[in-house]
Formats: sequence, C-alpha cells, structure tokens
Amino acid sequence: MSTTKNNNAQFIVPLIIVMTLMFFWNLSRNINDVLIPHLKRACQLTDFQSSLVQSAFFGAYFVMALPAGWYIQKQGYRKGMIAGLLISAIGAFLFFPAAETRIYSFFLLALFIMAAGFAVLEVTASPYITKLGNPEGASSRLSMAAAIGSVGATIAPVLASVLFLHEVDIPQETIDAFSPSELEVFLTDEAALVKSPYLILSGILVVIALVVVFIKLPKIKEEEGGDKKRLLDILKFKHTLYGVGAEFFYVGAEVGIVSFIIRYAKWFEIPELTEQKSAQFITAFMGLVLLGRLVGVYILNRFKPQHVLAFCSIGAFVMVSIAIGSNGYFSLACLSLVGLFTSIVYPIIFSLSMKDLKEYTKTGSSVFLLGIVGGAIIPPLMGYISDEVGIKFSFIIPLICYVYLLFFAIKGHRVTIKA
Repeated sequence: MSTTKNNNAQFIVPLIIVMTLMFFWNLSRNINDVLIPHLKRACQLTDFQSSLVQSAFFGAYFVMALPAGWYIQKQGYRKGMIAGLLISAIGAFLFFPAAETRIYSFFLLALFIMAAGFAVLEVTASPYITKLGNPEGASSRLSMAAAIGSVGATIAPVLASVLFLHEVDIPQETIDAFSPSELEVFLTDEAALVKSPYLILSGILVVIALVVVFIKLPKIKEEEGGDKKRLLDILKFKHTLYGVGAEFFYVGAEVGIVSFIIRYAKWFEIPELTEQKSAQFITAFMGLVLLGRLVGVYILNRFKPQHVLAFCSIGAFVMVSIAIGSNGYFSLACLSLVGLFTSIVYPIIFSLSMKDLKEYTKTGSSVFLLGIVGGAIIPPLMGYISDEVGIKFSFIIPLICYVYLLFFAIKGHRVTIKA
C-alpha cells in the first residue's frame, strides 16, 4: 500500500506541470478569437486577412504534428516539453517587434512559431499523462487535463477582451476622419496593446521550461517494438480517412464560428453591444464546451458514440441555422449554444476513427492529427465570403461542416478495410 502511494506521489508534480501547460496553450489559442478583431483594426485588414490569424496558428499544428511525434520518440518527453516551451516563448516574444513594426505578416510569423511550440507540447502531453500513474486511471487523468484546458479556453476571451478591446467602440467613421499623422498614432497605440501580455506569456513559458530542466521527472519507459507501420498503410482504412475529414470539419467549424462572433455582433449595430461585451459570447461558447465535456462522461457511458455524434451534429446544424435566420442577441446566443453540442465531438470521432486499427493505431492517430488543418482553412473561407457577400452568409460554411459530421456518424465511421 505504501509503495503504491509513493509511486503515485512521484507523479504529482509532473502532472501539475503538464496540466499547467494545457491551461496556458488553451488560453493562448483562444485569445486568437479576440486578437482577430483587434489586429483587423490595428493593421487595417479585411475579414479574410484578419482570419489568417487562425491559418498561422493551426497551420503550425498541421506542419509540426508528425515532426513533433518523431522528435519526442527520439529525444523523450522531458526534452520535448523543454523544446516546445522555448519555441512557444520565442513566438510570444516576437509579438513585441511585430507590434513595433505593425507588419501583419510579422504577427503571423510570431503566431506560427508560438503555435509550433504548442504543437510539440500537445503531442507530448497526452501520451505522457497516460503514463504518469496506473494505466487504469489514464482516462480520468486525461479528462481532468482536458477540463483544466477548457478552463483556460473559457477565461481567454474575457482576459483578451479587457487587454485588447475598448470599453466603448471607436466608430470606423471616427477613424476614417483622422489625419494621416493622427491615424498613425492611433494604429501604433492599438498595436502596442499586445506587447505586455505576450511578453508576460513568454516569461511564464521560460520559467516553466526552467522548472522542467531542474526538477526530477520520472523516466518513462516506452514499450518495445512499437508500431512502425508506414503512413501510407493507413490509406486502406476508409473509416480512418473519413475520420480525418471529420476532424477537419469539426475543428474548422468551431474555430470559424468563434473567430467571427465579435465581428458578427458588431454587424448588428446594437449601440450597447461593444466588441468587449461581444467577447462574452465566446466565453459562453467555451463555458458550454466545458459543461458539455463534464456531462459527456455520463452520456457516452449510456449511448452509442455514433448516435451521440449524430444528435450533436444535428443540434449544431439547427443552432447555426436559427442564428442565420434571426438577429441580435438571440442569434448570438444560438451560436454560443453550438459549443454545448460540439463539446464531446472530438473524443467520439477520434475513438470511431481508431476502431479496429490494432497495430496501425499509432500511425492512425498521427494521421488523424493532420485534420486540425481545418482550423487554418475554414476561417479564411468564411472571411472571404464575409467580405464578398456579407457575414451572415459566411456561416453557411459551418452548416456544411456539420452535414459531413452527420455523414460520418451515420455511415463514414463504419469499419471498412481495402484489400
């Protein structure tokens, strides 16, 4: 009994560190939803251009997913965490010179580097948590970590709205009336708002990296003879490929919706609904995601995952449809409710995609991660439609995404293997 307690005790500090990392990268990722309207004003961008914030961030995840897995396999979890933290810290620090120059591509580079570090951390964290303790408790540890990450995601919009947005919106007519010198001063001051928050974030990441360097972490022994299947081998599992598509559309729809909630709220021209107050709808979205994940543990133990996925897909489709057909606070509330319906979609599509892969499971999970690129592609597509025909029409794209998720729930998840 005492031996078991001692073994568990050695995992407490590493678990706290990894869960802290999950908090910060979820917080940083969801700050982007407020960063988009802020940079749109500071750098004088279109909706399409401003949405490239998400392309830079999620594009880095797509690019780094497989290299990060390879690096961790070769160098181990400790070096993976240190590398991820330092890369993220460099990206966060680069926001300072980006704000000084007010060059939008510099901001995108900073975001890409920061997200590349977070990708390394994310690929490290989940498998590391499963090994920090008894195997039977792995799922509960992952659930706790996901919940802590959701807390970071929920806090992010509130924090970012206070840091980056004004209590009273500055009308575009006022900005248009500025003289060239007044406009330069205004835009410089706007861009400067990001300096301190990202310098502080960079410092926090460096401190955590130093903690990881100097504390004693338990050595995790990997299983011998792991899955060494080629990536191309996964092509014969059609349900896994459909699952990558489901991940693409799930991530793309969620990121697209929260990226444009503030912009959508502003479109209604409700006097008292400032950008800062509009960010509360993103907070509501993320809070409902957290609630849904907590309730989802019970739901998934009682119903078949494909049936839950079908229900969630239809629910999200209906909420977005009502939002498109209505106006004002009710329309925005419907978009926030989408968070409740999509909260448990990820674990469902992941488990269904990995079904019956056996020795191909590790390869399949690596390929599955590539679907996160939906977060880089869907928002710019919505931004382009918003610029061309209006922001309401841009929400047709998430509707298409949820139709695909319904297809995956009904048919795409069925295990079929090509000879």
